[in-house]
Amino acid sequence: MEHTRQDDGVSYRTLIWLAVAAFSTGIDGYVLAGLLPAIAADLDVTEPAAGQLMTVFALTSAIAAPILGTATSRWERRRTIAWSLAVFVIGNLVVALAPNYGIALGGRVIAALGGCLLNAVMLGYVIAQTPIRHRGKALSFVLGGWMTATALGVPVGLVIGQSNWRFPMILVAVVGTIALIGILLKLPHLHLPAGTLADRLRPLGQPRLLAGLLVTVGILCSSYTCFTYATLIFGPTFKADWAIIVIMFGYGLSSMLGNAVTGRLTDRFTPLRVLTVVLAGLLLNSIVGSLSLGYAPLTAAAVLGLLWFFVAGIGNGGAAVPQQARLGALAPDSAAIVMALNGSAISLGAALGGGLGGITLATGAPPHALLAVAATILAVTLGLHLLVARQTPQAR
Repeated sequence: MEHTRQDDGVSYRTLIWLAVAAFSTGIDGYVLAGLLPAIAADLDVTEPAAGQLMTVFALTSAIAAPILGTATSRWERRRTIAWSLAVFVIGNLVVALAPNYGIALGGRVIAALGGCLLNAVMLGYVIAQTPIRHRGKALSFVLGGWMTATALGVPVGLVIGQSNWRFPMILVAVVGTIALIGILLKLPHLHLPAGTLADRLRPLGQPRLLAGLLVTVGILCSSYTCFTYATLIFGPTFKADWAIIVIMFGYGLSSMLGNAVTGRLTDRFTPLRVLTVVLAGLLLNSIVGSLSLGYAPLTAAAVLGLLWFFVAGIGNGGAAVPQQARLGALAPDSAAIVMALNGSAISLGAALGGGLGGITLATGAPPHALLAVAATILAVTLGLHLLVARQTPQAR
């Protein structure tokens, strides 16, 4: 049976399998950051080089998402979701079995090709199947799988990764396979109008929207500049493996909290106001965190460093809802396309952040210097956001 859009609310029995798929991509996106020393030692590369396994995934996603989305636009949506998830699972198995760094890098590219298409199609599926009055709730539910992965999946992955960093990749593949089975059995078919690449990129002709997408790039770039190398930042103050696992768990919970709080605030206030407060808070937090880790005594630096990380989790997790709502308001007639482009912006920001962090460390800078880099990026991002707000006729 073919479905287009539900008239009454959201079927969570349908969306749960998309949330499970998002859960698997969430583990994949974060767990490697906590295992960089083990990966580097096993594959005989430096830790910044190991960090590029995250960067290449994000960069591939940023470039491939609109291209693959257009190439598969005539496909039935459930089939597209299933195929992209299968490719994502295969890519993670390649990484798990990789005998050297080159093959692991290739596996990350394969996983990214499947993952970027999966995320774009899932988002479009939710938008098409959900009436406007329930859309935010439905998107939050599916994205909740990704947030849950940061809080639960990543710590579990880090625990099993202590004996072998490859085990979390197998965990991702197993969870992805479970989601794939559920999608094939339960997800309704859906056909959407095909579009050309020119159609998908046309919204970029609007300067305000392009600047808005660059805000997404800035938020993710600042986040991944630090998060990719979190184990190195906390290395001087938290040397035990279990401590890093607990810290990552706390970050995930903070992200979930931020997502939940700003979701409610966005309904009560405007996305513009909520996003402005989030960006200003992230900037202030990065500045204070940089000074704390750089100049405070060791014990104080440990406490203040944790405070910085968890507040960053709240801000980074909380930025998603108002930013997506903001972009949707800038181009209400092209919501599906804008969300897909925002997905590419997210991947591009993550790639730039991981790469910039690696370059910074390669110059000999201490890990805590990454917070100053993130603060600089956030200052530019906040300025760009305020510029977009001034040029918007109606603040929304």
